[in-house]
Amino acid sequence: MNEIAEFAGNYWWLVFPLFGMTMGAIGTVNKQRELSARRRHREQLELMRAQNGGLSASASAPLAAAAPTPVSDDLSRVQARHDDVTHRWLDYELDVSKLISYPAMSDGRQPLTAAFLRAKKVADTLRPAPGETSSPERAKEYRDAVTDYEVAFEVAERDARRVKAAAFTADERKRLDTAQQLLGVAVDQAATPNERQVAYRRVRQELDGLIWLSDEAVEELEKKVALELPRSASGTPPEPAV
Repeated sequence: MNEIAEFAGNYWWLVFPLFGMTMGAIGTVNKQRELSARRRHREQLELMRAQNGGLSASASAPLAAAAPTPVSDDLSRVQARHDDVTHRWLDYELDVSKLISYPAMSDGRQPLTAAFLRAKKVADTLRPAPGETSSPERAKEYRDAVTDYEVAFEVAERDARRVKAAAFTADERKRLDTAQQLLGVAVDQAATPNERQVAYRRVRQELDGLIWLSDEAVEELEKKVALELPRSASGTPPEPAV
């Protein structure tokens, strides 16, 4: 023990190069992990292409190489792909029935959903404003971000459809099933107005604490309920209960 203490006292200066070597090794490991994650990302995309015969026609399609494409045309196509993914995401965010069936798509605690939301934020940030002229480098950065956005959505959606409500307890899944059944009553024209309004209120109660509904999702649901309610003597549909 004395020999170790004497060695440490005489060669304390070795701490600094050893520390640098350790931090360099940690940096190398982190870089390898990042490269591995990117490789898995690409492999997931290739797997989905093989299983589905390719993603959507607009997703990650290579640009034609026969002739140079004007930057403005290229940007328009990239923005169209960007909008397409956003619309597909909004189908989940605004459709309460889909939210109940695939709750992971609105749960930012789920790793793949969180990754998708981060990719969305990056793509939204890099999107040029109307009339803005982007440099070739900036345009490429935006195009790559949109591709990442597409892939992240495809992966998150596939996983959400696989796990469904697996993250919930048995009692919570029962509440979700009840909410789904009541939702059908709330928009069923064969039900009485009172039955539909009661069902609407019950849906909100069953989902409380399980699935967060945005104001937009609630508004869309109320519109669907109101559309199914028969018109009153005044000619206007009754207001849905809140």
